[in-house]
Amino acid sequence: MSSENHSCQSNYLTFKGKYAGVWGWLFSTDHKRIGILYLYSILSFFIAGAFLGLLMKLELIAPGSTIMRAQTYNGFFTLHGITMIFLIVIPGIPAVFGNFFLPLLIGARDVAFPRLNLLSWWIYILGALVALSSQFLGSDPPDTGWTFYAPYSFRTGTNMLPAVLGAFILGFSSILTGLNFIVTIHRLRAPGMTWLRMPLFPWSLYGTAWIQLLATPIIGITLLMVVAERTLKIGFFDPTLGGDPVLYQHLFWIYSHPAVYIMILPAMGIISELLPAFARKPIFGYKAIVVSTLLIAFIGYFVWGHHMFTAGMSGTAQFAFSFLTFLVAIPSAVKVFNWLATLYKGSIHIQTPFLWAASFLFVFMIGGMSGLVLGALATNVHLHDTAFVVAHFHFIVFGGVGYAFMAGIHYWFPKMFGRMYDSGWANTGWGLFFSGFLTLYFPMFILGMKGMPRRYFDYLPEFHGLNVISSLGAMLMLFGLAIVLINLMRAARRGAAAPDNPWGALTLEWTVPSPPPVANFIDIPTIVTHPYDYSILQPKDLSK
Repeated sequence: MSSENHSCQSNYLTFKGKYAGVWGWLFSTDHKRIGILYLYSILSFFIAGAFLGLLMKLELIAPGSTIMRAQTYNGFFTLHGITMIFLIVIPGIPAVFGNFFLPLLIGARDVAFPRLNLLSWWIYILGALVALSSQFLGSDPPDTGWTFYAPYSFRTGTNMLPAVLGAFILGFSSILTGLNFIVTIHRLRAPGMTWLRMPLFPWSLYGTAWIQLLATPIIGITLLMVVAERTLKIGFFDPTLGGDPVLYQHLFWIYSHPAVYIMILPAMGIISELLPAFARKPIFGYKAIVVSTLLIAFIGYFVWGHHMFTAGMSGTAQFAFSFLTFLVAIPSAVKVFNWLATLYKGSIHIQTPFLWAASFLFVFMIGGMSGLVLGALATNVHLHDTAFVVAHFHFIVFGGVGYAFMAGIHYWFPKMFGRMYDSGWANTGWGLFFSGFLTLYFPMFILGMKGMPRRYFDYLPEFHGLNVISSLGAMLMLFGLAIVLINLMRAARRGAAAPDNPWGALTLEWTVPSPPPVANFIDIPTIVTHPYDYSILQPKDLSK
């Protein structure tokens, strides 16, 4: 054995970082530790954001003021939106599972720029602290919602600047992560891993990374323009100074609709990894899924105007954006068809990750079909800014990203922590969460069609019954979520030791010990087969 190989194997098994204890985590450049740092950070913010959401639903359980005043409610839904969108949903899956598993899935020892990877986490924490400080410094908390719409965002007397600057800082973390992933995928794939032998989760991260790199600077510049408008009175968006508030909407949604695909593409990648593993058959239409991923990323740049059908744009623009909205649904439908075809006649093993993945298919299809309702001009005008939009948004974003995240954490938990969770409690938590989710959000479709506005502190008595059902659903869903999280936290400390490959999957992360050592692989593997070629398994393997 050469001295180089001996050194590599020594590092593989016995590597110790420069620092010990907490400092060893905070200054680690190991992609796996950085992924876990993101996991703990994001779960902490998620618990806080979910609690704020519960308080909002408790306020809406009856007409009139119940547990808070109107200004407090406005501050809560703004903080809830900022937390969920900028701190959880946009970075969530790429930052946690992308960091931890991208090098493992493509046969690399780490990402291309390990120190830049650590810097992106530190920037994320800095941006989060600055954004959250808006709730505790100065005057009342910001009350604009997470969209920071002009002209209210620079006219309100609430504490807007920290929230806007925090979102601006968070954008740098997103850009650096996207750049790192693009270079990693281009330069560090294992020998023999051609583009069409690469697993589908890295493909989804690749499409997402380009959106992060190209679209995020737009929102960064836009937020700086809001800061300048608020402090220097320049007149970008202020109509009294010759500005145009509709310009802000264009700039905001030019980023924020592609951001939906930053959220959903990695979620789709996780589902594409899970279904072949639990159906014990190759993914149906691998190339079609790859092409649809890239088409969603590309077309997603051009559909932002469907958020603005009532803002006063021309009829030609309305027709164009409506057409593009229906067009982007086609590659999404291709994915759903391929996932269902993968399950068809498969040897399906119903484990906890599969339950979350199957739930994703159900809620994502409801969210997608309701999106077509909002993409049509006539129905959009009626439903714009109603509770219907809230229901659609949460079926897509929470029902999509949230369910895929839960599927991913239950699928990869044994690999990340080297321990198994209690499947009985995991399934119980899933069932309560799924039931509560539908009870919480489905009534909002009906409320929106009846005309209940979104973001309102109060409502007419005619909306009372459905709001009671929705609020009870929030309690049930959070009870299920608590069971899921407690089960995972307990398993991380005292769970049974996990085998290297508990699900019988074929991708590279399951070929290394659980949890993976620092260097990932003793020798970089050479790829000779397709990542989902379950035909190589023997019948006894398929029955596991």
